[in-house]
Amino acid sequence: MIHNVSFRSVFCLLSVVCCLSEIHAESRLKRFWTKTDSILTAHYYKTPYDTNYVVRPEGKLTLKLRGNQTGNSLRAKGTVHDLNFRSNLSTKHKTTISIGAAYRGLSAAYSINPAKLKGFYDDYELNVNYYASRFCIDASYQRSSSLSGDMSFGDKTIQMKEGEADMKVFNITGYYVFNHRRYCVSAAYNQSYIQRRSAGSWLVGLSYQGGNIKTSDERKEQHPDDHDVRIYVGHVGIGGGYGYNLVLGKKWLINLTLLPTFVVYNRNKLTINDESQHAGRMKFNMLFNERAAIVYNFSPRYFLGLSAVANNSLFVDDAVTVHQNKWVAHAFVGMRLWK
Repeated sequence: MIHNVSFRSVFCLLSVVCCLSEIHAESRLKRFWTKTDSILTAHYYKTPYDTNYVVRPEGKLTLKLRGNQTGNSLRAKGTVHDLNFRSNLSTKHKTTISIGAAYRGLSAAYSINPAKLKGFYDDYELNVNYYASRFCIDASYQRSSSLSGDMSFGDKTIQMKEGEADMKVFNITGYYVFNHRRYCVSAAYNQSYIQRRSAGSWLVGLSYQGGNIKTSDERKEQHPDDHDVRIYVGHVGIGGGYGYNLVLGKKWLINLTLLPTFVVYNRNKLTINDESQHAGRMKFNMLFNERAAIVYNFSPRYFLGLSAVANNSLFVDDAVTVHQNKWVAHAFVGMRLWK
């Protein structure tokens, strides 16, 4: 027996099959998302803090708009073969704008540098921050050709213009928080927690700062009779400090942190025209790590604030003195959604 099946019937049957497939796929996706969200939520609210002092915000999603600016300056002086040397250099300030989102502890951000998009800025910089309850890490790397300032050799002073010196510098500081049940670094610097009551903590940390600055190839080609200068810096420091979160009126949070470290290993060298002078007997050598933040919570949903992080090194011996200051500052505004 032969049955004639119309095109319309076949089309309707296929449509029903496709709809059922889509519903099944959507159901599987919904189950997967529900399970994933449940795991993230359980992990999110499993706080290592004393909830009388520190709590999680209620919103599932946090959106944040942030403006960032960084800078670096380097001062050095010394004597090599009876030739006095002095420099006072700084990089061009880097300004970026970033948009970030965090969902149950998972975060992502995108930033742009308007000056770099227009071709006015060629430096490269990377800043990484990790804040857990017990351990925290701040790290930064900068490669810059925008150094400019004054350099003197004996009685001769020259103006160092952008592109005439190259600098690479790396900073990293790791520290342990003793009062990690009541003092929360994240509350002040990424707003993933809320500090409800004032608390502070002693800190112990390890710091490293290293890099070099040298006369660029462009400068050598344009001024072949000038001195070829290279400064190498390397420090490892161990020390301790203190951080404090001050809560005012349940809306204001102010943080101040100082972590000085004493250098236990250093390798610094000043080279002029291939004549080098290594660091001699150490008189004074320290790395300083400073932090400051202020956050204002309009409500549990809306907040804004300012924060800054600075890394300083100071080395003094019989032949060479080097002082470097690397800093980054943020201004931010944010909101939390989906309670």
